[in-house]
Amino acid sequence: MLLAYIDEIGEPGPYVAKDHKRFNTSPVFGYAGFVLPEDAARSFGKIFTEEKRRLFAGELHKVEHPGRWERKGSDIFTPNAWSKYARQIRVVRGLITQLADRGGEIFYYADQKEKGTRNQVRLADEERERQAMQETVNRLCRFAERHKQNLLILMDQINEKQRAARVASIYAHIFSREEDFPEMAKVVEPPMHVDSALSANIQFADWIAAAVSRAVDYQLEENSRYSWIPRALGTYMHRRITNESKLHLWRSSLDDLHHFAIFRRERPVIERLARKTLSDDDLERLRLVKHSAAKRVGE
Repeated sequence: MLLAYIDEIGEPGPYVAKDHKRFNTSPVFGYAGFVLPEDAARSFGKIFTEEKRRLFAGELHKVEHPGRWERKGSDIFTPNAWSKYARQIRVVRGLITQLADRGGEIFYYADQKEKGTRNQVRLADEERERQAMQETVNRLCRFAERHKQNLLILMDQINEKQRAARVASIYAHIFSREEDFPEMAKVVEPPMHVDSALSANIQFADWIAAAVSRAVDYQLEENSRYSWIPRALGTYMHRRITNESKLHLWRSSLDDLHHFAIFRRERPVIERLARKTLSDDDLERLRLVKHSAAKRVGE
């Protein structure tokens, strides 16, 4: 059996821009984490816990229950993390390698939001969340089918009202889709909710979700403060992300970004926006610069 540990990317509410006074959180909503064989879950969780305790030893000795202490991914992947707290990012890189060594892979699925205030966008928060969860389950089931394994999905716990509604919705989705898509039978239960304070693997899923969130920010936001992400994580994410991972772009003529693409230095969405604002003369100069650079590389 495969175990998938996932957490939210962003939040489902509307988005306008980073400098908007209200709707400024995230340009996407979705889920990210990792998948690994069940017989590797305990050993990886132990490694994560040991690394976390070494990395944050100075803080852990002050808390009453060190075993339940968490460091959220949003506090690790800050804009200046690579310049000021590089050790934390190196630990994450090491954990990604440890995960891969145990047959694990990174997973993500995110939908780019239609920009606008709550009254301007067509999709309600609940519907955005439902669609992202359904597509996440679809893709994880496809991954399980490809590996000929059953699948159990685990995620951070939420309040009981949300949990009950989400379970009912995803149950209906799985059973309604199973006749046409047999891979849906691979998931043995709808996503199960676990207290992250009691699960090392859920905590690492939160770290991965934060890393993915920053990579997406770099791909979609022209003035992103996370330009260091490809440099710090690109090599470690290469060939370690499921083929089923995707960033779905909102009504774009560009192709969606799949698996490793969000961790590349190239930013096709931003580059396309830049081309739209350049004059014909500027575009010709840019073409000549790229041609000259390519020629030097080939020499």
